Amino acid sequence: MNQDLEDRIARHPCYSEDAHHYFARMHVPVAPACNIQCNYCSRKFDCANESRPGVVSEVLKPEEAVKKVLVVAGEIKQTSVVGIAGPGDPLANPERTFETFRGVAKKASDLKLCLSTNGLRLLEFVDQIHELNIDHVTITINAVNPLVGQHIYSWIFYEGKRYKGIEAAEILINNQLKGLEALTERGILCKVNSVLIPGINDHHMEEVSKAIKDRGAFVHNIMPLIVTPDTVFEKNGIRNPTAKEVQQVQEKCSGSLKMMKHCRQCRADAVGLLGEDRSSEFTKEKLMNISIHYDLEERKNYQEKLELKIQESKKKKQGKVAKIRAEASFSIPGIRIAITTRGNARVNLHFGHAKEFLIFDVHKEVIKFVGVRKVQSYCVGKINCGTNKKPILAETATILKDCQMLLCSGIGEAPQKYLLERGIVPFIKSGNIEELLYESSKFYQYMNSSEPIFM
Repeated sequence: MNQDLEDRIARHPCYSEDAHHYFARMHVPVAPACNIQCNYCSRKFDCANESRPGVVSEVLKPEEAVKKVLVVAGEIKQTSVVGIAGPGDPLANPERTFETFRGVAKKASDLKLCLSTNGLRLLEFVDQIHELNIDHVTITINAVNPLVGQHIYSWIFYEGKRYKGIEAAEILINNQLKGLEALTERGILCKVNSVLIPGINDHHMEEVSKAIKDRGAFVHNIMPLIVTPDTVFEKNGIRNPTAKEVQQVQEKCSGSLKMMKHCRQCRADAVGLLGEDRSSEFTKEKLMNISIHYDLEERKNYQEKLELKIQESKKKKQGKVAKIRAEASFSIPGIRIAITTRGNARVNLHFGHAKEFLIFDVHKEVIKFVGVRKVQSYCVGKINCGTNKKPILAETATILKDCQMLLCSGIGEAPQKYLLERGIVPFIKSGNIEELLYESSKFYQYMNSSEPIFM
């Protein structure tokens, strides 16, 4: 990756693995209408208890969205990106979408603007996107062959007419690929999302990755299908892919294009760090009673300090990692480790409060980020922890069954024992993620070797 590209994505948590530990994003839900019907999508978007793309608790008017941006960016100073991703498609709601972007650009010029679209009407708005300095665009492309696409979409609505089957897929795919090419020709950074659907497009994903690379996409985010009630796929018995299946497809495609592996499949009203949802703090009702404290200079200073923190952390980490490597009496064996984090590139979350685990492979002094696995948290609040939670614990253990260790800042006696019985060793310590990955690997080496290793 060249320096110019690194600089452009340095504060974008969805585009940079480093940034996502420190910088926050927010999505403003101003676009309710959609012009395609995906077989995995439910039109029910008014839900506070689900976490998946297309879900919101309330839809905002553009002026409400601009106020929310100013309030959030003032309260959460690491917010660096404002995106519009739904709950429908932003370009099926162009007036609301671009009015919101214009308002944000006028009143909060330091925020990066980001758009996520299905791409059906992308060609119509490429120039407008460019003129508004929307520098990051995500397009969801699930197929580049209409024979595959016809099984993913029920219909599209385009230029006043509804299309179905192969014809619908042909129009959509053609517009997506031409739109992608037009954006990258104008220097706009494009990420492509693809939903991995077992038995439908899983063997087609390499073709998708090659096609989008040829048209200038710089990163490919292959996401697992989330089967939703009352959808075509749910009724047809289509299942979610396993974590292993997602990883295998990502690895096959990684030769063509950089893979994004830290995606959280965010709600269309998400607020905060990736993996953290603070949208409930900034509802319409609460916004009525919150004053705007948006200080451009204060935000600039805060984010510059964050960037310095990232650089200092890298240097410090390199020194400590070198020391840990030097102390190892022999090569660290291949090991898969799950970690809990609330951000800042640190292990700093109790097992019971984790709603997701980051998965890493450590092998011969090389750390490889595998991906994110979502779970239902074992604890609810500070008191209800471990009461009738055996099914949740069993599900978590199944999700982590290929891991040898768990890194967390704390864990109760019951889940610790349960995981140990299933071959997953909890390592309880807070600190820098990469440093602790090496340290815990060393511990695992010690536990599985007759040779002494000093901790």
